[in-house]
Amino acid sequence: MREIVLDTETTGLDAYQGDRLVEIGCVELLNGFPTGQNFHRYLNPERDMPEGAFKVHGLSAEFLKDKPLFADVCEEMLAFIADAPLVAHNAMFDLGFINAELDRCKRALIARERVIDTLMLARRRHPAGPNKLDDLCERYGIDKSRRTKHGALLDAEILAEVYLEFTGMRQAKLSLVEDRSGATQFVAGIAVVRVRPAPLTPRVTDDERAAHGAFVATLGEKAIWKDYLGEAQAAE
Repeated sequence: MREIVLDTETTGLDAYQGDRLVEIGCVELLNGFPTGQNFHRYLNPERDMPEGAFKVHGLSAEFLKDKPLFADVCEEMLAFIADAPLVAHNAMFDLGFINAELDRCKRALIARERVIDTLMLARRRHPAGPNKLDDLCERYGIDKSRRTKHGALLDAEILAEVYLEFTGMRQAKLSLVEDRSGATQFVAGIAVVRVRPAPLTPRVTDDERAAHGAFVATLGEKAIWKDYLGEAQAAE
């Protein structure tokens, strides 16, 4: 399955009130793995750069003035994304700007149903938040040290890692196993379950565990949670 993770940078927040795209970055995933095939372009917005936007991405009007217009790269971008599902963080923002540019070029708009919003995925998994891209990187141990400012291609690359965390595809499909001679061999497409030499450090604190036990106690003797708690915790 082919998917495209994308991000954009803009001159502001409203695609239909004069703000324009200034950068687009796309990362190709094939069956859950980055292929190394990317699409990245800086764009001339044909307008000034507000100070607030410049502080976010560092792209000045001077830097962008000799870059291509969206109309110049439109066909190339559409050919790259083809009919693949599109993955973005706060996807309606990026889609709104891309569709506004496509509309100016008299091209068909991208349907909302085609887009996977990782912000929505994050909110479902972590309803208490925070769920900004930086927060998710910290949560999942993803290196974001290069992200001193927002950048469309860099953010798309980082978001691809976050998305693969959501889908479980960060686990390699190639596993190492030992044969009877002690040599190591590759086994493709097989998930080999091995016991960790040391258990992972629990993420749930004692206070959180106690609070959960107290809540379950209010649900009565037939609460289904008691089927999953240890005897000592259920007694609490």
